[in-house]
Amino acid sequence: MATRRKKFVLKIALAIPLIGVITLAIMSFSARQPDNLGVHDGHLAVCPSSPNAVSSEATDSQHKMEPIPLAGSATEAISRLQQVISKFSNAKMVTSTPDYLHAEFTSTFFRFVDDVEFYANESEQLIHFRSASRVGHSDFGANRKRMEKITAAYARTVK
Repeated sequence: MATRRKKFVLKIALAIPLIGVITLAIMSFSARQPDNLGVHDGHLAVCPSSPNAVSSEATDSQHKMEPIPLAGSATEAISRLQQVISKFSNAKMVTSTPDYLHAEFTSTFFRFVDDVEFYANESEQLIHFRSASRVGHSDFGANRKRMEKITAAYARTVK
């Protein structure tokens, strides 16, 4: 009787992580591109309340990052950003206009997608950005770290 109970508990203990992995995979594959992307009234979308996004236009410390100083024209800035992003193996350019860029970054294991947007605002001489995960609650700081890398790489292109 005790052996049967142990086997049952072991099966449950093995099934729970498997169910979690399957749930994450379903979430990843069912996530669609948000409909609020792009520049609206001169601004990118606000960050969700969850901690899996950052933006140069956010006002709270959890999501706020400093914008990137614009060097040259908006078109030149977007071109530089495309060059920077093309060096990331997990990036895909989605939309590019003379003052806007949208790229998708896909995680290796679960194939989660983060939407990364840039708006080169010539009147402010700033590049605003937003990086947000499509699903989940926490990204363990992945969006912030990525934007720090992109910001640093962009700065190297203008020196």
